[in-house]
Amino acid sequence: MKALQWTVVATGLVASTSSAFATQYLTAQQAQALIFPQANAFKEANLQLTAEQMHAIEALSGLPARSAAWRVISAWQGDKLLGHMVLDDVIGKFEPISYAVGLAPDATVIQVEILAYRESHGFEIRNAAWRKQFVGKTAADKVTVGDNIANISGATLSSTHVTDGVRRIVAVAQVALKK
Repeated sequence: MKALQWTVVATGLVASTSSAFATQYLTAQQAQALIFPQANAFKEANLQLTAEQMHAIEALSGLPARSAAWRVISAWQGDKLLGHMVLDDVIGKFEPISYAVGLAPDATVIQVEILAYRESHGFEIRNAAWRKQFVGKTAADKVTVGDNIANISGATLSSTHVTDGVRRIVAVAQVALKK
């Protein structure tokens, strides 16, 4: 009986400590307003990729396409498309990192925003200077840590996984969103 009680207590402690570092920085609505301040309308434009598109994304990014379904929000100013915001999650070291990538209609990165960070270390990926490295990148660029994206000491996995996520998203944009 005591072993069972200890297991329940230990499980409770693990559960409470794993989420103790979670920080919600932005909602999706706040991120879209930051990325597209001139927009007067936002519309859901979620993607459901075909098998052919997923293969093209894998070839372009060098990464598994990971999902056929992508949450996309299009930003509009009147009848002019300003671009898209793609929402995604990647794993940091142990916990998911929620982020948004703003893209121009030509699939160029406009901005990257960290929405939620749940790890005890590595929150430096939220620094504007680090995120600014992605601005102007496309699927044709080598978007990798160590090449044209700097690593962050103490946040190696977080910076690598977010960078891989952005590389995947620019490939998704090139294949399925580019106008």
